[in-house]
Amino acid sequence: MRVSRRGDVEPFIVMDVMEAARTAEEAGRDIVHMEVGQPGTPAPAVALEALQRSMAAGPLGYTVALGLPELRAGIAKLYADWYGVDVDPARVVVTAGSSAAFQLAFLSLFDAGEKVAIGDPGYPSYRNILKALSLEPVSIATQLDDRFQPSEASLTRDLAGLLVASPANPTGTMLDRQSLERLIFAAQEKNIAFISDEIYHGIQYGPRAVTALEISDDVYVINSFSKYFSMTGWRIGWMVVPEAHIRRVERLAQNFFICAPHASQVVALAALDCREELDVNIQTYTTNRELLMAGLGEAGFKDIAPPDGAFYLYADTSHLSDNSRALAAEILRDAGVAVTPGLDFDPARGHQTLRFSYAGPTERMREGLVRLKTWYASRQR
Repeated sequence: MRVSRRGDVEPFIVMDVMEAARTAEEAGRDIVHMEVGQPGTPAPAVALEALQRSMAAGPLGYTVALGLPELRAGIAKLYADWYGVDVDPARVVVTAGSSAAFQLAFLSLFDAGEKVAIGDPGYPSYRNILKALSLEPVSIATQLDDRFQPSEASLTRDLAGLLVASPANPTGTMLDRQSLERLIFAAQEKNIAFISDEIYHGIQYGPRAVTALEISDDVYVINSFSKYFSMTGWRIGWMVVPEAHIRRVERLAQNFFICAPHASQVVALAALDCREELDVNIQTYTTNRELLMAGLGEAGFKDIAPPDGAFYLYADTSHLSDNSRALAAEILRDAGVAVTPGLDFDPARGHQTLRFSYAGPTERMREGLVRLKTWYASRQR
């Protein structure tokens, strides 16, 4: 049967690592998971209770395409609480995870063949979704000295869009307000649509993350309940769009997704009021960050930009190997620790980097560090 070139995208390598780790566990091995960017905690207890009540009250069916009105209002209130920003709930679009939001944003903003800039290293699905939609991803090679964030000097007038993540995956680094402002204004001056991926907001270790909505309403902002709200498997996210774009995004959402899962929307609404429980998770991430920052050097991993947010460390491994995929496989095999090859995040330079996720329980992160140190010492002999 014939196939489309749009389906010829690279694999999401971390999912392959997860499968290899699962196979090893099935064979009886104990694996420490540092590969997947997934909180080790469940959705808030109160939110799960809200779903039980909702299910008992009657069937859960389609909602309106833009999401439950009360959830959209709750998300708008979050912007007031976290950032002091007044967002009209009408501008909030509830989506089936941030992945659906990226699809809607790209379809709403760009025509086939147009160029959209993304920073490398960066989340691999940006590149692959763009390619599958017949768009051209343009890589901005960021550097450790710039904390792996793009600058306005990277923007050229042939670009149709710029997608920026702060805190970023895989590095955890953030843009401060001044840097984000310069990027947004430079993009707008060149008629480049600006998309801000803010999925890791709420998980930070110093100054809070800055939302693009503090600077301009003429942006697309994408977020999710997956990370701070600990709801990865519920596949529920949102986007905030300019007022003039609401109806066009609604039409796309109606046709592509009908609506986000009703059950997930119920849980998300209740989760908005569970921040005291969720902030306990941040304490765990803080402890894990300090543990790995202090110990990874002894396991042979250095040249790491200290993360400002999220729950990742991105390490240079050029002194260990020039094949990060093979190195990750070796570490899984010999140390029983699953890590992610940098090739997922930077096709040009990622063969010499690895990403470590510290989203799991502290005792497992500590065990993983012991195993990595033992592996490195054995490798040096």
